[in-house]
Amino acid sequence: MGRFISGADRKQTTLFPPCVDDWIGVDNPVRVIDAFVDTLDLLVLGFDGAQPAATGRPSYHPSVLLKLYIYGYLNRVQSSRRLEREADRNVELMWLVGRLVPDHKTIADFRRDNGPAIRRVCGRFVLLCREMALLTSGSVAIDGSKFKAVNNRDRNFTAAKLARRREQIEESVARYLSQLDTADRQEPTDVLAAKTDRLKEKIARLEEEMKRLDGLEEHMLAAPDQQISLTDPDARSMATSGRGTGMVGYNVQVAVDTEHHIIVAHKVTNVGSDRAQLSGMATTTKTVLGVDRLDVVADRGYFSSEQILASEQAGVTVTLPKPLTSRARYEGRFGKPDFVYVPEQDVYRCPAGELLKNRLQSEERGLKINRYWASTCQTCAIKSRCTPGKERRISRWEHEDVIDAMQHRLDANPDAMRIRRQTAEHPFGTLKARMGYTHFLTRTKTRVSTEMALHVLAYNLTRVLNIMGSRNLLSAIAG
Repeated sequence: MGRFISGADRKQTTLFPPCVDDWIGVDNPVRVIDAFVDTLDLLVLGFDGAQPAATGRPSYHPSVLLKLYIYGYLNRVQSSRRLEREADRNVELMWLVGRLVPDHKTIADFRRDNGPAIRRVCGRFVLLCREMALLTSGSVAIDGSKFKAVNNRDRNFTAAKLARRREQIEESVARYLSQLDTADRQEPTDVLAAKTDRLKEKIARLEEEMKRLDGLEEHMLAAPDQQISLTDPDARSMATSGRGTGMVGYNVQVAVDTEHHIIVAHKVTNVGSDRAQLSGMATTTKTVLGVDRLDVVADRGYFSSEQILASEQAGVTVTLPKPLTSRARYEGRFGKPDFVYVPEQDVYRCPAGELLKNRLQSEERGLKINRYWASTCQTCAIKSRCTPGKERRISRWEHEDVIDAMQHRLDANPDAMRIRRQTAEHPFGTLKARMGYTHFLTRTKTRVSTEMALHVLAYNLTRVLNIMGSRNLLSAIAG
């Protein structure tokens, strides 16, 4: 094969380096993994087996298996069986774990039995980033994204799904019965028996499926959210951004630093909506960063008056757009932003210049609401552009000033939503690309949280390596 780059002869005797360390470059990320894990007090973090047993067969030290997992998630190898194979053939892993080859059951059990400790390791790396002055901005973007669970959509049941499945079964039974009647009239005798038996067998299977659905309905109605999943009991059916689409999985929340795009805090939930997540994520992030004030930017899916107020009271400044739920603007009428609130007089000034006074106080869903309207709406020249009713009424929450201040911040910083999108959505794309199509490999919320912690740790490690480089990071860990 002339004029091509030629490979070495497979039968040629080769003198390998005398030690495995010679195969690992000084900038290789495995040296960072090794140094980081060696600085951890695994006993304090709560790892099982950190203290060896006095009797019985010796076990692997948890640092070996932790290094194996961090390396695997950093290199898109999350399966315990694949990690076992890599430990036996990958030179980097041979160096990292001392040429040990744990079997896949040992590897899988380590992740299952040490979930809380692994999640603390993820938090410890974030603290290391803080010590290295990588988290000094005091500003984060909070977002959520849906991740697929191992539970197939066909093994998740809601009331609507059960109703649709029953309709399909009833249609199929009716069709088979119609085919039986047709066969009795048209088919020859020698063919009739075989076709009849086949159709009756299909009908019997459908009747068994109806009985199974009845049993599933009992379990579904007993569930708090009227939903059950058979493969992963904690996974839930959730709507996604595409119209009419959804998946069975988890809603993962993250708080991402706006300067270096490091994931400061994360949380795995099985609630499809983001509306109740803002305050908890913001408070956790503020605690992790150790700051007196925290700036948070989020999308309109997080808008909740109670959550925004709770965040403000906890020392978190929130910026997010308010959803437009009124149809007034859509129908060509004045919207609430066209009415100016005058705090000194506790009145609203309408587009016609009239004052809407506070005339009624009520409570809705635990919120105290004030109602404002004027007595001159009937004679107003522009009433048709304002309301089709008797008078235009404006509602105001008792803490509406918090929402108004948030809107002023958004108006003063129109790039806030662009920054949020660039900050929070990029990590989700990277994480899902690394995880692959199936996303999570484990079942139940607790184990999925552990798996997500490993993914976040690998992502943050990659970010810091890109920012600082291996040598600088090694020096920071050693120092």
